[in-house]
This record gives sequence, structure tokens and C-alpha cells, in this order.
Amino acid sequence: MTDTSVPPMPPDEPSPPARKPRTNLVVIGSAAAVIAAVVATGVVVVQSRTDEGRPAATAKANAHDEDAVTAEKPDPEPTYSEVDADSFTIGLRTTARQCFGAAGCNVTVEPDLTYLGDSEEIDPDAVYEITYEIHGDESGPVIETAELSDGTSLNYTPSVISTASADTEVSVEIADVSVQGV
Repeated sequence: MTDTSVPPMPPDEPSPPARKPRTNLVVIGSAAAVIAAVVATGVVVVQSRTDEGRPAATAKANAHDEDAVTAEKPDPEPTYSEVDADSFTIGLRTTARQCFGAAGCNVTVEPDLTYLGDSEEIDPDAVYEITYEIHGDESGPVIETAELSDGTSLNYTPSVISTASADTEVSVEIADVSVQGV
């Protein structure tokens, strides 16, 4: 016969005592670390300033010698040259001409404007309206206006004039300069 008996089992060991979860301890420790970091940052910021709101380094220097250190001043506003009619020279550039024999010519001209100073002395935020007078048209002077903006951009409309003949001299002069947007 066969032995089907089961060998005796060792007695069950008692289970170890249940561990208390430490998650509360971890959360409290993390919160304390964050609070300490915030407080330390606040202390550093407060100590770096004086009662007047200036940086501490400037305050210490002022305490030793008021005349040695002056408060930093912002850059002064840039100054620009005054622009008037004498600030420019003007000529005319002929872009088209159609003549009709004894009946005269139709001539399209554009202003050729030159600023006589340094262009960096012109206020880039201002718009200069340059009024000029074209002579040589059969019906009398033609008055036009060009706009100078950004100190370098000239906007104008070409002028079409009618001359008495192909030999008629066409000339131009600046009548006025006004400043817009200052």
C-alpha cells in the first residue's frame, strides 16, 4: 500500500504588525519645504531693498557718501533739427512728355527732393508736409504737397502740366514745410 499521508506543516507564523502609512508625514514635510522656500525668497527680496525702493547697493553707497552716487536718470528725449523750407533743395524730374506741335506739351513731373542735413537729425515719428510750387504750366503755378515720413520715405503724386511749347522752362520752389504728428 502506498502511504498517502501528508507530512506535517510547520505552524503558521504570526503576521507582522501592520505598518502605519507615512503619506501624511511626506505631505506635511513637502508643504513645510515649500513654505520655507517661499519665506526665504521673500526675506531675500525684502533685504535687497531699502525703505525708498532703491537697490540695497545704492542705499549703502548713499549712506557713506551722498554726493558720490547719483540716482540713475533715464536717457533724455532725443532732440531733432528744426526742418523748414531752407532744409531742402528741390528739382523736377520729367517722367513723360507728349508734345502737340504749336499746341504745346503735356509734361509729367515728379519732385526730386534732397535734405541738406543729416537724415538722422530728422524726427522719425514726424510727418513733414512739403508744399512746392511748379512754374511753367499755361494756366499758372501748380501747387502740390509731398509727405516725408520715417525720415526717408517721400510720398507724392506726379504732376501733369501743360506747357505753351516744347521750349518752355519748367521750374519748382518749396513754398512751405509743416510738421504733423509731433
